[in-house]
Amino acid sequence: MAASPGAITNADSALGGGEKEAPQFETACNYVEATLEEFLSWNCDQSSISGAFRDYDHSKFWAYADYKYFVSLFEDKTDIFQDVIWSDFGFPGRNGRESTLWIGSLGAHTPCHLDTYGCNLVFQVQGRKRWHLFPPEDTPFLYPTRIPYEESSVFSKINVVNPDLKRFPQFRKARRHMVTLSPGQVLFVPRHWWHYVESIDPVTVSINSWIELEEDHQARVEEAITRMLVCALKTAENPHNTRAWLNPTELEETSHEANCHYLNGAVSAFLNHHGTSEVVGTQALRTNRDCTVKEELDVHSRVGVEQAASHTVSSGTVKQEAARPFGLDLVPVTPGSQEPSSERGGVFENDGEDFVSKNGKSFGKLPNTKRQRMMSESENAVVEQIASDRTVALSQTFISTDDLLDCLVNPQVTRLVAQLLIQGRSM
Repeated sequence: MAASPGAITNADSALGGGEKEAPQFETACNYVEATLEEFLSWNCDQSSISGAFRDYDHSKFWAYADYKYFVSLFEDKTDIFQDVIWSDFGFPGRNGRESTLWIGSLGAHTPCHLDTYGCNLVFQVQGRKRWHLFPPEDTPFLYPTRIPYEESSVFSKINVVNPDLKRFPQFRKARRHMVTLSPGQVLFVPRHWWHYVESIDPVTVSINSWIELEEDHQARVEEAITRMLVCALKTAENPHNTRAWLNPTELEETSHEANCHYLNGAVSAFLNHHGTSEVVGTQALRTNRDCTVKEELDVHSRVGVEQAASHTVSSGTVKQEAARPFGLDLVPVTPGSQEPSSERGGVFENDGEDFVSKNGKSFGKLPNTKRQRMMSESENAVVEQIASDRTVALSQTFISTDDLLDCLVNPQVTRLVAQLLIQGRSM
């Protein structure tokens, strides 16, 4: 394997959760470029190690090369794409070209987050990983944040393996599902499921593919708005220290002009996909406005409304995905009736026994992992056209900074934001 950057961090604060109550975000990790051979030598704790890992004692650090795209790693060996086959799960023709590779050492993990785009299929190749999963309806209990910022990743402020329940008391209500994914097993992660994933063997290797969904068109607009706001506010706060809030893997330009183009591209792609009928757009806006007006702005009532809405969306997604032919080998796993722990939220653990399919192979179905950057070819064409030449269609749908501000400083929005800030400071 060619040299590839990967995160490396202190195991004293992160291995197996450690005693640290704050999440281990990538902004606090160091990054090195190393070959697979160098990683394996270091991971075997060989003495007199040289190269990229020479400054990192294996007994004190873990390392993770996460979501490395096959198209970048194997650009000179494209025949390897055909070795990754997702057709058994209802996606004929999908292979390594649309997949990513994950390699980690014992203790390597991703902080708890949800992906705003798509759903996810994960194949465990070597070693075992433990997945901590929470349904979309539990979002209010996981204290979501967009700092550090990474497109399509909404992080939790909680270290879910060692939660600070005094600071985050609502986490007690979260319903945790746990599953240990072993070699040969595949996990299906539905849209917007939260997940914390940790490597529990000396070397773990996984392959995943994010599956595009209809909801991604609107999610991309929401992500563009988030990018624009976060970048504007954080760069104004400290223009010379993006490392403090921008994930190291988030490499795109963050200028206001670039973000404005990105937002307009996302809106135009959405309209292109759904049709630009003014009637449809007006009806959608009217529906959203009516729902907002009818909602009580009391924060606790609002949380209840959001939970109900999340449950409705989740149910619809489940119905839609149930109709999708994911193949006979993927067996659903449902939560048990175990009572939630008073300390760490409800736990459902499965070490593979409930994952046996008809042909005796082991597979799993439960909820998610990192991000989906790739657009469909049609969306790419639309966005690239908009970015390169301002067409008449763009001038008709152009979103200006003032347009965005009109929405963000709407009295209903600011009232809700004020209440959320007050609630946050009172924790």
